Amino acid sequence: MLKTLAGQIKEYKKDSILTPVFMILEVIMEMIIPLFMSSIIDEGVEKGDISHIYVMGICMIITACFGLFCGVMGGKFGARASTGFAKNLRKAMFENIQTFSFSNIDKFSTASLVTRMTTDVTNLQNAYQMLLRMCVRAPFSLVIAMFMSFTVNVKLASIYLVAVLALGVVLAFIISIAMKSFKKMFHKYDEINASVQEDVSAIRVVKAFVREDYEKERFSRANEGLYRLAVKAERAVSFNMPVMMFTVYSCILGISWLGAKMIVQSVLTTGELMMLLTYCMNILMSLMMLSMVFVMLSMSMASAERVSEVLNEKADIVNPENPVYEVSDGSIEFDHVSFAYGKDSEKYVLKDINLSVKAGETVGIIGGTGSAKSSLVNLISRLYDVSRGTLKVGGRDVRDYDLETLRDEVSVVLQKNVLFSGTILDNLRWGNKEATLEECREACRLACAEEFIEKMPDGYDTYIEQGGANVSGGQKQRLCIARALLKKPKILILDDSTSAVDTATDAKIRQAFSREIPNTTKLIIAQRISSVQDADRILVLDNGEINGFGTHEELLENNDIYREVYESQTSGGGDFDENGGEA
Repeated sequence: MLKTLAGQIKEYKKDSILTPVFMILEVIMEMIIPLFMSSIIDEGVEKGDISHIYVMGICMIITACFGLFCGVMGGKFGARASTGFAKNLRKAMFENIQTFSFSNIDKFSTASLVTRMTTDVTNLQNAYQMLLRMCVRAPFSLVIAMFMSFTVNVKLASIYLVAVLALGVVLAFIISIAMKSFKKMFHKYDEINASVQEDVSAIRVVKAFVREDYEKERFSRANEGLYRLAVKAERAVSFNMPVMMFTVYSCILGISWLGAKMIVQSVLTTGELMMLLTYCMNILMSLMMLSMVFVMLSMSMASAERVSEVLNEKADIVNPENPVYEVSDGSIEFDHVSFAYGKDSEKYVLKDINLSVKAGETVGIIGGTGSAKSSLVNLISRLYDVSRGTLKVGGRDVRDYDLETLRDEVSVVLQKNVLFSGTILDNLRWGNKEATLEECREACRLACAEEFIEKMPDGYDTYIEQGGANVSGGQKQRLCIARALLKKPKILILDDSTSAVDTATDAKIRQAFSREIPNTTKLIIAQRISSVQDADRILVLDNGEINGFGTHEELLENNDIYREVYESQTSGGGDFDENGGEA
């Protein structure tokens, strides 16, 4: 874990080295000042040597100024190192997330990833700055002050040693209690983020079903759980300061009482007593700093583990050793393919699939909810890997291809359509960043999107709100289809991606595909028979198994499931919008 995190310091190593160097110099300056104070009192004040007082005073000012300069420089380099470290962590996490397969993403919730990249990274940033500054300054200051105290008077310095040991035991006990609560807190942060994310993204549904009170209650429960854990942790940490102050004042009283007796006995000078009291404050303030560092580190340990999990997560799907960089055609072959979402799961969602699709063929796929239609097509572009058997595209196992090459040739319009904030052109060029305006227009014409784009005031420069909030479901689907077409793929997969489009527009899209991209293999998942009945062949899935595969006429004659769906959809006279309409 530490090695993983340390690897993100990178270009900030110089700042990370300079920070503790300046902190050490600052401590040395602070430790010298009590010597000057002692000399002023013993050699200047008591002996009435005003010139000595001036000389030592000037030395104190110079030392203090240099110590101040070192402190400022330490703060500057420490801030640069810690913020740079946090920047690199966020960048590394984000880049690694981009390599994740769907199975990797399933392992981490979206809310958890957001928490790890924000709250957890901020905790590590603060902890790293403390590590470079306080964690160097405090122990160094404590050791030097203790050494200097023992050189002045062993008996009085022993009071510090006892206080340090006692305080160390108490602080360790407090931190051990607090750390358990801090670890649990981050899981509560995940719950809160999940609640907020789900509520905001589905706010229209929440309001439509008047579920605001339910959502408030759900958020309150998560918030209350975090509050209780935070209070429990802070309650333990709150004992830190009283214990510290009790120890400080006890030491001051003990040293003052014993020191006064020693001064009377001429064993100790007034200047040495002042020096010991100053070192007393340095020692105990160093302990206080260390206690703060330990509390922060105890909080950040949980964050460090969570961030390291993301950084160390290896993508389940990676390029082979010598990848193939060309897909010859759009043929697809499933050879005894079975698939389960869990690596060790014996519960297969797809079971012994044998299927052969020729290049340029149009295949419709229908089946009930949960029949694994989406799971089947997700395997083709290696969004998931098969659990058993072999899946070939263009005559080669998909695991032989370079991932980018394969996914460029297999264009998928997923069931859940996503548009990004930006213009329509920006969104279309996700399919091909070099696409010209004419190529975008052509793709939109095939997807029947051009008709509504031209009606918009800014046309292709119309701004799309985040998630496509300012376009209808049907318009969003057609833009996503156009975006997929711009890749000019050898295989086009439409995963129920015309469900929000009226049947007339659906038919136009299918006719355009048949006429304009005849050499592209087209897989169309649909709930409507009308969307697939003109396909070359139709696949019927039932509970993850092939129940039927053939033409519309063959399935009507031989397949009970297909016939039942067809009759249920046509007995009412067809779709209400088959003569046209706008989604």
